[in-house]
Amino acid sequence: MFYFFPELRTLQKNLTMVTEFLLLGFQGRQHLRNILFLLFLVIYVATICGNLLIITLVSTSKTLHTPMYFFISQLAIGDIVLSSNIAPNMLHILLSNGGNISLISCMTQFYFFDCNGVFECLLLAVMSYDRYVAICNPLRYTSIMTKRFCVKSILICCLLGNFVSFIVTITLSRLNFCGSNIIDHLFCDFVPLLELACSDTFILHMEMYVMGIPIVIIPITIIVVSYTYIVLTVLRISSSTGRQKAFCTCSSHLIVVSIYYWTMFSVYILPSRGQTSDIYKILSLLYTVFTPLINPIIYSLRNEDIKKAVQRTFHKHIM
Repeated sequence: MFYFFPELRTLQKNLTMVTEFLLLGFQGRQHLRNILFLLFLVIYVATICGNLLIITLVSTSKTLHTPMYFFISQLAIGDIVLSSNIAPNMLHILLSNGGNISLISCMTQFYFFDCNGVFECLLLAVMSYDRYVAICNPLRYTSIMTKRFCVKSILICCLLGNFVSFIVTITLSRLNFCGSNIIDHLFCDFVPLLELACSDTFILHMEMYVMGIPIVIIPITIIVVSYTYIVLTVLRISSSTGRQKAFCTCSSHLIVVSIYYWTMFSVYILPSRGQTSDIYKILSLLYTVFTPLINPIIYSLRNEDIKKAVQRTFHKHIM
């Protein structure tokens, strides 16, 4: 039949389903890509070491066996997963000036990326609630923030993250990708994949609105309400020393929240019109590569308990 209708044969060729993608990463001269490779390699190693240090300190130091540090250690685990999901393949792409990734590998990478994003959104909300209870209801802190409550909170964050990511990834994987298989990005992200889809994406957009918006709006609401009560409570404290101490207990978390949501909103919420692919890549680097590096630095440099735990640990092993 295709012999008599050559236009059908051409149509079939154009609609050949894509089973492999080409990630471009950062294009440029080999010298520049080598510099970026070394930079991101150092950042990745520092990220793993810094977050492992936080996890080790929290698990071994008895003074850090509190809900706040338990949540910080879970955030460190999430940062390790996020960085390890993105950085190794990105380093390979930099060396090779682009790299192929199968459809299954691409969906797997997106699944872990999306799952980690949902998990951290929810975890930051739980951490803000922890700070609210510590400052606004200090006498009831131990009875509210019990070990059981903390573990259940983390399990709920993990389950919701996996559930949302699983549904979105399954729907995304069932789209037809045809024509171009080139992804001008650093990893398999939601927006670049949608741009390559040649089938209807209405259901996927509905899923993102139905599940994605509550996952973002509810944690933001919890964070805003928690810090509103925290600020009102701190302002009632008569002594300046007391106010400063109260603010210090939540300043690190507030900085992490600000960095995380600012980068996320700049990539996914703000209009992308006029935004070049290089700007999009740089903004994506902020929360996939640099944020996992910054988090342990913020918590270690601004936290006296962690500083003391580091000193005790090094003193124990050196002496």
